[in-house]
Amino acid sequence: MIAYSEVSAFTSTPGQGNRAGVVLDAADLSDAEMQALARFLEAPETVFVTRMGGGRVRVRYFTPTQEVVFCGHATVALGLMLAQAGYWRGEALELETLAGRVPLRLVSEAGVPSQVWMRQRRHETRPLAPAYRARLAEALGISDRLIHRGLPMASASSGLWSAFVPLLDAVILDSLEPDLPAIEGLSRELDVGSLYAYAPMGVNRFAARDFAPLLGIPEDPVTGSSAGALFGLLAQHGRLPVRGGRAVGVIYQGHAVGSPGEVEIEIEVQGTNVVAVHVGGCAVLDREGHWRRGL
Repeated sequence: MIAYSEVSAFTSTPGQGNRAGVVLDAADLSDAEMQALARFLEAPETVFVTRMGGGRVRVRYFTPTQEVVFCGHATVALGLMLAQAGYWRGEALELETLAGRVPLRLVSEAGVPSQVWMRQRRHETRPLAPAYRARLAEALGISDRLIHRGLPMASASSGLWSAFVPLLDAVILDSLEPDLPAIEGLSRELDVGSLYAYAPMGVNRFAARDFAPLLGIPEDPVTGSSAGALFGLLAQHGRLPVRGGRAVGVIYQGHAVGSPGEVEIEIEVQGTNVVAVHVGGCAVLDREGHWRRGL
């Protein structure tokens, strides 16, 4: 029997935010067994710990249909479970992922873990040709006149690639009627994992929705990896206030699927260069269980 936890990340309310499966002892599981357990849990992503020790934790991430190189909300969920299980008390800790090494930081209040922060991998961007604007809008079920011309439309990654599409406001964002087959085709064509629509709610606050049918996730409730990539993109384009070489903000996501959550982001910048991307949030345990191998 394999012990697992189901955790809601980027929220302090069970059942909201984004659900992740967490398996702290997966050293003896095969690739096929990890995939089977992820499919059994049906969480957007499940994280498996395959080795732990010396301040490092080796992990792998699976959606219900395939392995992915990184997942932000599952990383926050894992950090909480490591702390609650007594494996981590706030000392330096680094995850070894297929996307690279990811340092974690634990925030506690009155001795109780309250937030997990991660430093995501190197921020990268790729331009999106203006000719894609109409196709992206059509895939989202809107006119291209509703795409914000003053915010960046591009592909970016700080762990997992997404195509970012800015909209004029959150009302438009909430009214999207996505064509998932079209989004899947565009994601494959652009070599990204998801199509991430976002809209401004203030100078450093944004609402977002993330569609990832190519990864087997029609709409991801709250996406930590893409949140970091977006803020890196915004900082790179001078669209965030910067003080002391840092830009901070919040992304609100999940309302459209009845599972709201908040992602906090801090970007270190030098001029227009993104030096580091930090993403953090709360998490709460939903339930625990055991999976019988061979099911």
